[in-house]
Amino acid sequence: MTRFVVCGETLIDLVQDEQSSDDTFRTTWLALSAGGPMNSAVALGQLGDDVHFLGRISDDAFGGQLRGHITGAGVQLDLATESSQATSIAVVSLDAEGVASYTFHFDDTANFGWRAEELPVLQAQDWLHIASLSCVVSPGAEVLLAWMASVPSGVSYDINVRPTVITDPEAYWAKVQPWLRAVGRRRGVVKASDADIEFLARAGLAGDPVAIAAGWVEEYGLGLAVVTLGAGGGLAVEPGGAVTRVPGFPTEVVDTVGAGDTFMAGFLDGHAERGLGLAESLRRGAAAASIVCSRQGAQPPTTAEVEELLARG
Repeated sequence: MTRFVVCGETLIDLVQDEQSSDDTFRTTWLALSAGGPMNSAVALGQLGDDVHFLGRISDDAFGGQLRGHITGAGVQLDLATESSQATSIAVVSLDAEGVASYTFHFDDTANFGWRAEELPVLQAQDWLHIASLSCVVSPGAEVLLAWMASVPSGVSYDINVRPTVITDPEAYWAKVQPWLRAVGRRRGVVKASDADIEFLARAGLAGDPVAIAAGWVEEYGLGLAVVTLGAGGGLAVEPGGAVTRVPGFPTEVVDTVGAGDTFMAGFLDGHAERGLGLAESLRRGAAAASIVCSRQGAQPPTTAEVEELLARG
Protein backbone atom coordinates (compact mmCIF):
# COMPACT_ATOMS: atom_id res chain seq x y z
CA MET A 1 0.00 0.00 0.00
CA THR A 2 1.26 3.48 -0.90
CA ARG A 3 1.93 5.80 2.04
CA PHE A 4 0.50 9.18 1.06
CA VAL A 5 2.12 12.15 2.80
CA VAL A 6 -0.05 15.23 2.26
CA CYS A 7 1.65 18.54 3.05
CA GLY A 8 0.09 21.96 3.45
CA GLU A 9 -2.28 24.14 5.39
CA THR A 10 -5.28 23.68 7.63
CA LEU A 11 -7.74 26.43 8.37
CA ILE A 12 -11.27 27.16 9.50
CA ASP A 13 -13.84 28.22 6.90
CA LEU A 14 -16.42 30.63 8.31
CA VAL A 15 -19.66 30.20 6.34
CA GLN A 16 -22.81 32.12 7.20
CA ASP A 17 -25.55 29.84 8.48
CA GLU A 18 -28.50 29.76 6.07
CA GLN A 19 -30.79 29.84 9.10
CA SER A 20 -29.24 33.07 10.32
CA SER A 21 -31.64 35.97 10.87
CA ASP A 22 -31.45 39.38 9.25
CA ASP A 23 -30.21 40.88 12.52
CA THR A 24 -27.27 43.11 11.62
CA PHE A 25 -25.97 43.12 15.19
CA ARG A 26 -25.84 39.33 15.75
CA THR A 27 -25.30 36.78 12.95
CA THR A 28 -24.58 33.05 13.02
CA TRP A 29 -21.63 31.50 11.23
CA LEU A 30 -20.54 27.88 10.88
CA ALA A 31 -16.88 27.09 11.58
CA LEU A 32 -15.98 24.30 9.13
CA SER A 33 -12.72 22.34 9.13
CA ALA A 34 -10.94 23.19 5.88
CA GLY A 35 -7.73 23.87 3.98
CA GLY A 36 -7.07 22.45 0.52
CA PRO A 37 -4.27 20.01 1.44
CA MET A 38 -6.13 18.89 4.55
CA ASN A 39 -9.25 18.31 2.44
CA SER A 40 -7.24 16.06 0.11
CA ALA A 41 -5.77 14.16 3.07
CA VAL A 42 -9.21 13.60 4.59
CA ALA A 43 -10.60 12.56 1.21
CA LEU A 44 -7.81 10.00 0.76
CA GLY A 45 -8.48 8.74 4.28
CA GLN A 46 -12.17 8.35 3.50
CA LEU A 47 -11.16 6.27 0.47
CA GLY A 48 -9.28 3.90 2.75
CA ASP A 49 -5.72 4.91 1.87
CA ASP A 50 -2.71 5.08 4.22
CA VAL A 51 -2.46 8.86 4.75
CA HIS A 52 -0.20 11.00 6.94
CA PHE A 53 -0.86 14.73 7.17
CA LEU A 54 2.24 16.93 7.27
CA GLY A 55 1.11 20.32 8.55
CA ARG A 56 1.58 22.86 11.32
CA ILE A 57 -1.55 22.75 13.46
CA SER A 58 -2.34 25.26 16.19
CA ASP A 59 -2.82 24.26 19.82
CA ASP A 60 -5.86 26.57 20.05
CA ALA A 61 -9.51 25.43 20.12
CA PHE A 62 -9.82 25.45 16.34
CA GLY A 63 -6.67 23.34 16.15
CA GLY A 64 -8.36 20.78 18.37
CA GLN A 65 -11.33 20.70 16.01
CA LEU A 66 -9.03 20.21 13.01
CA ARG A 67 -7.13 17.37 14.67
CA GLY A 68 -10.37 15.57 15.45
CA HIS A 69 -11.59 16.00 11.89
CA ILE A 70 -8.33 14.71 10.40
CA THR A 71 -7.97 11.67 12.64
CA GLY A 72 -11.68 10.91 12.33
CA ALA A 73 -11.04 10.16 8.65
CA GLY A 74 -8.30 7.70 9.56
CA VAL A 75 -5.48 10.11 8.69
CA GLN A 76 -2.39 9.96 10.90
CA LEU A 77 -0.79 13.02 12.47
CA ASP A 78 2.59 11.51 13.34
CA LEU A 79 4.33 13.88 10.89
CA ALA A 80 2.42 17.00 11.95
CA THR A 81 3.84 19.79 14.12
CA GLU A 82 1.94 21.50 16.95
CA SER A 83 2.22 25.30 16.97
CA SER A 84 1.38 27.97 19.54
CA GLN A 85 0.43 30.29 16.68
CA ALA A 86 -3.26 30.75 15.89
CA THR A 87 -5.31 28.80 13.35
CA SER A 88 -5.76 30.49 9.97
CA ILE A 89 -9.29 31.68 9.14
CA ALA A 90 -11.08 32.02 5.79
CA VAL A 91 -14.37 33.90 5.45
CA VAL A 92 -16.33 32.18 2.68
CA SER A 93 -18.76 33.89 0.30
CA LEU A 94 -20.99 31.80 -2.01
CA ASP A 95 -22.52 33.07 -5.25
CA ALA A 96 -25.91 32.02 -6.63
CA GLU A 97 -24.42 28.80 -8.08
CA GLY A 98 -22.69 27.85 -4.82
CA VAL A 99 -19.22 28.77 -6.10
CA ALA A 100 -17.02 29.82 -3.20
CA SER A 101 -14.68 32.79 -2.85
CA TYR A 102 -12.46 33.41 0.16
CA THR A 103 -11.09 36.22 2.29
CA PHE A 104 -8.13 34.90 4.28
CA HIS A 105 -6.77 35.95 7.68
CA PHE A 106 -3.22 34.60 7.87
CA ASP A 107 -1.09 37.05 9.85
CA ASP A 108 1.18 35.18 12.29
CA THR A 109 -0.80 31.92 11.98
CA ALA A 110 0.48 28.38 12.36
CA ASN A 111 0.54 27.23 8.73
CA PHE A 112 3.46 29.27 7.45
CA GLY A 113 6.15 29.04 10.12
CA TRP A 114 7.93 25.93 8.80
CA ARG A 115 11.46 25.20 9.98
CA ALA A 116 13.69 22.70 8.18
CA GLU A 117 13.98 20.44 11.24
CA GLU A 118 10.20 19.94 11.28
CA LEU A 119 10.20 18.19 7.89
CA PRO A 120 10.59 14.40 7.64
CA VAL A 121 12.77 12.16 5.51
CA LEU A 122 10.55 10.40 2.98
CA GLN A 123 11.11 7.05 1.30
CA ALA A 124 11.08 6.21 -2.41
CA GLN A 125 7.89 4.17 -2.00
CA ASP A 126 5.98 7.12 -0.47
CA TRP A 127 3.84 9.58 -2.43
CA LEU A 128 4.05 13.26 -1.48
CA HIS A 129 1.10 15.48 -2.33
CA ILE A 130 1.78 19.16 -1.64
CA ALA A 131 -0.59 21.99 -2.36
CA SER A 132 -1.96 25.44 -2.30
CA LEU A 133 -1.09 28.37 -0.08
CA SER A 134 1.72 26.67 1.84
CA CYS A 135 3.67 26.70 -1.44
CA VAL A 136 3.39 30.46 -2.01
CA VAL A 137 3.10 32.18 1.40
CA SER A 138 6.40 33.17 3.03
CA PRO A 139 8.38 32.31 5.03
CA GLY A 140 7.27 28.67 5.01
CA ALA A 141 7.04 28.33 1.22
CA GLU A 142 10.77 28.76 0.80
CA VAL A 143 11.51 26.14 3.48
CA LEU A 144 9.18 23.62 1.81
CA LEU A 145 10.66 24.28 -1.62
CA ALA A 146 14.20 23.66 -0.35
CA TRP A 147 13.02 20.43 1.32
CA MET A 148 11.53 19.22 -1.96
CA ALA A 149 15.04 18.84 -3.38
CA SER A 150 15.61 15.92 -0.99
CA VAL A 151 12.31 14.11 -1.62
CA PRO A 152 12.88 10.77 -3.44
CA SER A 153 9.23 9.75 -3.69
CA GLY A 154 6.51 10.22 -6.26
CA VAL A 155 5.13 13.77 -6.03
CA SER A 156 2.06 15.75 -6.98
CA TYR A 157 1.42 19.47 -6.63
CA ASP A 158 -1.96 21.22 -6.69
CA ILE A 159 -1.46 24.88 -7.61
CA ASN A 160 -4.91 25.88 -6.22
CA VAL A 161 -4.61 29.61 -6.96
CA ARG A 162 -6.01 32.02 -4.37
CA PRO A 163 -6.09 35.45 -6.05
CA THR A 164 -7.17 37.25 -2.87
CA VAL A 165 -3.83 36.29 -1.28
CA ILE A 166 -1.58 37.29 -4.20
CA THR A 167 -3.58 39.58 -6.47
CA ASP A 168 -0.91 40.14 -9.14
CA PRO A 169 -0.81 37.25 -11.68
CA GLU A 170 2.84 37.90 -12.49
CA ALA A 171 3.81 37.73 -8.81
CA TYR A 172 1.76 34.55 -8.38
CA TRP A 173 3.31 32.95 -11.46
CA ALA A 174 6.78 33.77 -10.10
CA LYS A 175 5.87 31.78 -6.98
CA VAL A 176 4.46 28.82 -8.96
CA GLN A 177 7.29 28.38 -11.47
CA PRO A 178 9.89 27.04 -8.97
CA TRP A 179 7.38 24.40 -7.88
CA LEU A 180 6.82 23.30 -11.46
CA ARG A 181 10.58 22.89 -11.81
CA ALA A 182 10.83 20.95 -8.54
CA VAL A 183 7.98 18.60 -9.46
CA GLY A 184 9.38 18.18 -12.96
CA ARG A 185 12.68 16.96 -11.53
CA ARG A 186 10.68 14.04 -10.07
CA ARG A 187 8.59 13.59 -13.25
CA GLY A 188 5.65 14.34 -10.99
CA VAL A 189 2.04 15.37 -11.43
CA VAL A 190 0.78 18.97 -11.43
CA LYS A 191 -2.91 19.69 -10.95
CA ALA A 192 -4.71 22.97 -11.64
CA SER A 193 -8.24 24.04 -12.40
CA ASP A 194 -9.06 25.82 -15.64
CA ALA A 195 -9.73 28.93 -13.51
CA ASP A 196 -6.26 28.62 -11.90
CA ILE A 197 -4.61 28.54 -15.31
CA GLU A 198 -6.71 31.41 -16.67
CA PHE A 199 -5.59 33.58 -13.74
CA LEU A 200 -1.91 32.69 -14.22
CA ALA A 201 -2.24 33.25 -17.98
CA ARG A 202 -2.63 36.97 -17.26
CA ALA A 203 1.11 36.90 -16.54
CA GLY A 204 1.64 36.54 -20.29
CA LEU A 205 1.05 32.82 -20.89
CA ALA A 206 -0.37 32.12 -24.34
CA GLY A 207 -3.12 29.65 -25.20
CA ASP A 208 -6.17 28.07 -23.61
CA PRO A 209 -5.84 26.17 -20.29
CA VAL A 210 -5.23 22.81 -21.99
CA ALA A 211 -2.53 24.20 -24.27
CA ILE A 212 -0.85 25.98 -21.35
CA ALA A 213 -0.91 22.78 -19.25
CA ALA A 214 0.58 20.84 -22.18
CA GLY A 215 3.30 23.48 -22.41
CA TRP A 216 4.11 23.00 -18.73
CA VAL A 217 4.48 19.24 -19.22
CA GLU A 218 7.05 19.78 -21.96
CA GLU A 219 8.90 22.79 -20.52
CA TYR A 220 9.26 21.53 -16.96
CA GLY A 221 9.50 17.78 -17.62
CA LEU A 222 6.30 16.87 -15.80
CA GLY A 223 5.06 13.31 -15.86
CA LEU A 224 1.47 14.53 -16.13
CA ALA A 225 -0.74 17.60 -15.86
CA VAL A 226 -4.28 17.21 -14.51
CA VAL A 227 -6.78 19.98 -15.26
CA THR A 228 -10.19 20.14 -13.60
CA LEU A 229 -13.03 21.74 -15.52
CA GLY A 230 -15.73 22.31 -12.89
CA ALA A 231 -18.99 20.67 -13.95
CA GLY A 232 -17.21 19.66 -17.19
CA GLY A 233 -15.13 16.98 -15.47
CA GLY A 234 -11.38 16.88 -16.00
CA LEU A 235 -8.49 15.84 -18.19
CA ALA A 236 -4.88 14.73 -18.09
CA VAL A 237 -2.09 15.79 -20.46
CA GLU A 238 0.84 13.41 -20.96
CA PRO A 239 4.33 14.10 -22.33
CA GLY A 240 3.99 14.29 -26.08
CA GLY A 241 0.62 16.01 -25.82
CA ALA A 242 -1.84 13.10 -25.54
CA VAL A 243 -5.00 14.27 -23.73
CA THR A 244 -7.42 12.02 -21.81
CA ARG A 245 -10.78 13.63 -20.93
CA VAL A 246 -13.69 12.51 -18.75
CA PRO A 247 -17.04 14.26 -18.24
CA GLY A 248 -18.38 15.39 -14.91
CA PHE A 249 -21.14 13.63 -12.99
CA PRO A 250 -24.35 15.67 -12.73
CA THR A 251 -25.21 16.72 -9.20
CA GLU A 252 -27.32 19.20 -7.29
CA VAL A 253 -24.66 21.64 -6.10
CA VAL A 254 -24.80 22.85 -2.51
CA ASP A 255 -21.37 24.47 -2.78
CA THR A 256 -18.04 23.83 -4.48
CA VAL A 257 -15.87 23.96 -1.34
CA GLY A 258 -13.24 21.22 -1.53
CA ALA A 259 -14.26 20.05 -5.01
CA GLY A 260 -10.80 20.29 -6.57
CA ASP A 261 -9.10 18.88 -3.47
CA THR A 262 -11.45 15.90 -3.49
CA PHE A 263 -11.03 15.39 -7.25
CA MET A 264 -7.27 15.14 -6.77
CA ALA A 265 -7.69 12.65 -3.92
CA GLY A 266 -9.92 10.46 -6.05
CA PHE A 267 -7.45 10.69 -8.92
CA LEU A 268 -4.44 9.82 -6.73
CA ASP A 269 -6.34 6.92 -5.17
CA GLY A 270 -6.74 5.50 -8.67
CA HIS A 271 -3.42 6.56 -10.19
CA ALA A 272 -0.89 6.13 -7.36
CA GLU A 273 -2.55 3.49 -5.15
CA ARG A 274 -4.66 1.29 -7.44
CA GLY A 275 -2.52 1.59 -10.57
CA LEU A 276 -5.52 2.37 -12.76
CA GLY A 277 -5.35 3.96 -16.20
CA LEU A 278 -5.74 7.68 -16.68
CA ALA A 279 -9.40 7.57 -17.71
CA GLU A 280 -10.39 5.39 -14.76
CA SER A 281 -8.40 7.53 -12.32
CA LEU A 282 -9.92 10.74 -13.67
CA ARG A 283 -13.41 9.22 -13.40
CA ARG A 284 -12.75 8.40 -9.74
CA GLY A 285 -11.74 12.01 -9.20
CA ALA A 286 -14.79 13.37 -11.01
CA ALA A 287 -17.15 11.09 -9.08
CA ALA A 288 -15.64 12.05 -5.71
CA ALA A 289 -15.84 15.76 -6.59
CA SER A 290 -19.46 15.45 -7.69
CA ILE A 291 -20.42 13.91 -4.36
CA VAL A 292 -18.62 16.55 -2.29
CA CYS A 293 -20.39 19.33 -4.26
CA SER A 294 -23.73 17.90 -3.12
CA ARG A 295 -22.79 18.57 0.53
CA GLN A 296 -22.00 21.65 2.57
CA GLY A 297 -18.28 22.22 2.88
CA ALA A 298 -15.58 19.64 2.21
CA GLN A 299 -17.24 16.39 3.30
CA PRO A 300 -15.63 13.85 0.96
CA PRO A 301 -17.15 10.47 0.10
CA THR A 302 -16.19 6.95 1.05
CA THR A 303 -14.99 4.34 -1.41
CA ALA A 304 -18.45 2.73 -1.34
CA GLU A 305 -20.10 6.02 -2.32
CA VAL A 306 -17.65 6.59 -5.17
CA GLU A 307 -18.06 3.02 -6.44
CA GLU A 308 -21.84 3.37 -6.35
CA LEU A 309 -21.76 6.56 -8.44
CA LEU A 310 -19.27 5.05 -10.88
CA ALA A 311 -21.53 2.01 -11.31
CA ARG A 312 -24.52 4.26 -12.06
CA GLY A 313 -22.51 6.43 -14.46
